[in-house]
Amino acid sequence: MLSMALLALLAAGAWFLWYAMTPLSGAAFPVGFSVERGSSLTAAARGMEQAGVLSRPWAFVLLARIKGLESGIKAGSYATQVPISPLDLLRKITVGDTVLGRLTIPEGWSFAEMRRAIDTHAGLRHDTAGMDAAQLLRAVGAEVGHPEGRFFPDTYFFDLGSSDLTIYKRAFAAMRQQLDAAWVARAPGLPYREPGEVLTMASIIEKETGAPDERPQIASVFINRMKIGMRLQTDPTVIYGLGERFDGNLRKDDLLADTPYNTYTRAGLPPTPIALPGAAALQAAVNPARGRDLYFVAKGGGRHVFSDNLDAHNRAVNRYQRGR
Repeated sequence: MLSMALLALLAAGAWFLWYAMTPLSGAAFPVGFSVERGSSLTAAARGMEQAGVLSRPWAFVLLARIKGLESGIKAGSYATQVPISPLDLLRKITVGDTVLGRLTIPEGWSFAEMRRAIDTHAGLRHDTAGMDAAQLLRAVGAEVGHPEGRFFPDTYFFDLGSSDLTIYKRAFAAMRQQLDAAWVARAPGLPYREPGEVLTMASIIEKETGAPDERPQIASVFINRMKIGMRLQTDPTVIYGLGERFDGNLRKDDLLADTPYNTYTRAGLPPTPIALPGAAALQAAVNPARGRDLYFVAKGGGRHVFSDNLDAHNRAVNRYQRGR
């Protein structure tokens, strides 16, 4: 009897060792699955069974308990490209070897463009669907106002199936941190009354800049204009004010049509940012190049010719825009 029991125990041990080390079969690889936040080991094993990863969830649970990892599983989205052993699968979900989604918000995008990208991302759970701008701002912890410019453009990684609200919260917090740092590091003598004006200026710099190294010089032009009471006269603000009416062609009538964002007809900064500025544009807004330039004109290749007087500017316009 003792020998039979010992043989049975040895056989069970051998089988269990074989189970732990043998790649799982039956699933159509690659295969993905999720471990929900707060899930127990048993619930996670059942989820993996439903996904086709496991065929014996009870054995997997037992393996985890033997290894002392029952409480060590981590939530997230997982995937395996090839058959994997239960032991390797256990390692994967206890070290948090998750599959991450990725979303890139480029510098210079508008809030509307950012929202469309988030709304259509298949890897996110769309909890903000149906929220208006004010509701969304409250959800991220912001005072109700205008959402433009208040989210930092960057590449965000996340567990697949995460709430889209997490992206907004991270982007909002990142912009607040970047803006606070820029405000503290601002050069003396700048014509800003509060950090929000830095954000607005940075958004204009972002939209006007084709060559990254020109940001400080473009910032200098606009700041020099503000200091002498000259209108900013920048096309991107006019385009923003036109909204969906802009068809890709900015006409003279558009420059003459007064809107809160028309910096040809109104002095000072527009009422809100016009885009999502990046870190370099924020830094240019608070540390502009030194100089007396008041004008710039595109010369091709994303670069500009800068001038400190109208005659020189007109000559540059004739040369680079009119071909004279």
